[in-house]
Amino acid sequence: MLRKHTVSVKGPRLWQGIPSIERAAHGRLWCAFFSGGTHEPHPDNCLLLTTSEDDGETWEAPRTLIDPPGATRVFDPCLWHDPTGKLWLIYNQANLDRSEHSLWALTTIGSGSRSPAWSEPRPIDLAVPFAFRLNKPTVLSSGAWLLPVTWAREAPGDWFAGDRQLQGVAVSGDAGVSWALHGAVEAPAWALENMILERGDGSLLMLIRTGAGLLYQSRSTDGGVSWTASRPTEIVNPGVRFCLRRLASGRVLLINTPDPKERRTMYAYLSEADDGTEWGPGLLLDDRTAVSYPDAVEGPDGVIHMVHDCDRQGAGEILYRSFTEEDLLTL
Repeated sequence: MLRKHTVSVKGPRLWQGIPSIERAAHGRLWCAFFSGGTHEPHPDNCLLLTTSEDDGETWEAPRTLIDPPGATRVFDPCLWHDPTGKLWLIYNQANLDRSEHSLWALTTIGSGSRSPAWSEPRPIDLAVPFAFRLNKPTVLSSGAWLLPVTWAREAPGDWFAGDRQLQGVAVSGDAGVSWALHGAVEAPAWALENMILERGDGSLLMLIRTGAGLLYQSRSTDGGVSWTASRPTEIVNPGVRFCLRRLASGRVLLINTPDPKERRTMYAYLSEADDGTEWGPGLLLDDRTAVSYPDAVEGPDGVIHMVHDCDRQGAGEILYRSFTEEDLLTL
């Protein structure tokens, strides 16, 4: 049964959005998003964090977790539990005065606690002048970690590199101590925010947000080192973040906005036996306009916990939904 609750309304903040969600082993939910300044992107952008200990029914008042001084902005938080149970908060940091466009992370082993102790933030060095990312890493059957990355060969004079942005992955074979960047996939303008799925045959599928009214795709058969030229999928999308995850059952979950031009309506879909080639009927999660940026995590009981935003500059809602595979299978 679909459940709906509000994580946060913007209150005194001028805008807010771009949420991420994770679930601790004992059930505590975490949600991170960003705000600060008058809009996004803005030098005053900062990261906020909130938690729920009653399965998303109620959420604590968000607190600012990362807010660098001066003209440095932080944005696009990603919450992710690694295979050891450590909670990562991965984010982007940018400063136009210094031509900085970098990835950072901090971690905690106390995600079951209301007030965990976090490590000091540290950079994820990819040795390129422009890099950012949004979505959760994928742990391959080989044990390697793949972090989807958008990057460029030159630092732009603005916050983003536009049509020079390339899609790749940062690969770690040592549990996140070091990372190596692979892949330079080109796709239609405003290609970014890619996601990775390991398929049953061991190949990798990369889905890419674009401005072409469709998601694009690329494939790798060598663990993410090399990637095919991109081509369009049949998945309609207006150029906005989507969410792609393999569930414990083996089915694949896609949360998407199926409109070619507008951030209008949000649905969840299942792919049962073909690793994302065909999708079943969609479960309507939100029927409004200005809905975007889903993120989701599955609990051990099969409940899928997800968050998204709505009307960032207006109502500024961060919204929680929960549902199960059965809700999708019985449509």
